[in-house]
Amino acid sequence: MVNMRNETNVKEFILEGFPAVQNLGKLLFVVLLLLYLVSVIGNTLIVMIMWMDHRLQIPMYLFLSSFSFLECCFTTSVIPKLLAIFLSGMQTISFAACFTQAFVFISIGLTGIFLMAVMAIDRYMAICNPLHYPSIMTMKVCFLLILFCCSMGIIITTGLIVKVSQLSFCDSNIIKHFFCDLGPLTQLSCSDTSAVESFAFFLALFLILSSLFVIIICYINITVTIMHLPSVKERQKAFSTCSSHLIVLSLMYGSCIFIYIKPNQASRLDTNRDAALMNTVVTPVLNPFIYTLRNKQFRLAFRDAIYKMKLLR
Repeated sequence: MVNMRNETNVKEFILEGFPAVQNLGKLLFVVLLLLYLVSVIGNTLIVMIMWMDHRLQIPMYLFLSSFSFLECCFTTSVIPKLLAIFLSGMQTISFAACFTQAFVFISIGLTGIFLMAVMAIDRYMAICNPLHYPSIMTMKVCFLLILFCCSMGIIITTGLIVKVSQLSFCDSNIIKHFFCDLGPLTQLSCSDTSAVESFAFFLALFLILSSLFVIIICYINITVTIMHLPSVKERQKAFSTCSSHLIVLSLMYGSCIFIYIKPNQASRLDTNRDAALMNTVVTPVLNPFIYTLRNKQFRLAFRDAIYKMKLLR
């Protein structure tokens, strides 16, 4: 995927994982496996029910199912290797596999950030411009927006990976993390990494804050519009539609800002590791419950799907 310079002597890396709790490997393996399965099954159910129920084949649920699919891929890019570390102590990862994992993880993460902004714009259009919404936000437009998010995630990540791949790795090969994120990976280089670190920092700052700015502007307008609705029932329904998105946004952007928007990555690798575990395990587990429990239409579709499955027995 990327060209490595000849100065690179390291052929594989060692993922440090969580050395403080390494003696609890078997127990942590069971807990993490259960959380991983709940996350994958929950997010897969959202995707399946959306495509099975014609009532959910509208832009809002298309974006939601796309985000759920991304969550499955996001956690799968990291957790299986961590499970192997806890179960059998397999901490080594090849040079190419490490960069591939970093590429997949970051590209999916960036796609999710862009998709969050698109979902906010969708809610803004639906609530603030309901008359024009059906003609503007067609399914074709939605698919193009999703494709745009994926393309931007891949293009930007490719640029980052290429820059890091041009560094030399010739000394330590122990990554102080449980997966190959670019921050801990860059710290191992024996090259001058100041230019790469500055580039990554300002890129993360721009991407995260610009998408967050779009989301904040959308929800300020949404809040103003909702407050002017004539009935309490309409206001409650509108707020309920947006509340799930806002909860997921808080979890996702909170961890991203904590991990990536700081100039000195080396000084907080341990806290980054804990925040990354929250981002890759806890948040994907919570998302299906947040969306389903707070969405009446989805709950009805889920009950109908269960009922149809019982009839087929």
